[in-house]
Amino acid sequence: MILHSHSLIMERTLVIIKPGAIKRDLIGEIIHRFERKGLQLCGIKMMKLNDEILDEHYEHLKGKPFFQRIKDSMMKTPVVVCCWKSVDCVRIVHDMAGCTNGRQAAMGTIRGDYSVSVQENIVHTSDTVENANIEIARFFREEEIFEFNQLSPTVLYAEDEF
Repeated sequence: MILHSHSLIMERTLVIIKPGAIKRDLIGEIIHRFERKGLQLCGIKMMKLNDEILDEHYEHLKGKPFFQRIKDSMMKTPVVVCCWKSVDCVRIVHDMAGCTNGRQAAMGTIRGDYSVSVQENIVHTSDTVENANIEIARFFREEEIFEFNQLSPTVLYAEDEF
């Protein structure tokens, strides 16, 4: 979703902190990285995923030999779903996560620092603004997303960026 705050165009994106990260006590570390970057957390909850929501979320992977394995992995523990907001949020978060394969992800990215797997790759992030809007609506009701003033945009952005 694109939001306007004083003519500053903000995007929202979805992050799912996956069971592997939950088991390894990385929730705070992952949230910390996004906060330090300057992103605003505007929705967060822990939830247990089921077949229905995973069938919808991974519909593009149905028919792949690893489809059931992914679903099983995502149901090992509850997950933490987060909605983040900033200018260019989708690209920033996706870049911070690193490439899907943790063995190939650059050091300094979340997957590069905490993953050695393609499947057990710590986080899911939305890859486009359109998908972010769909995914946020899948995991959050509108009243679970909060709007509030965090910092003045001039703390995070130069005047000519908005």
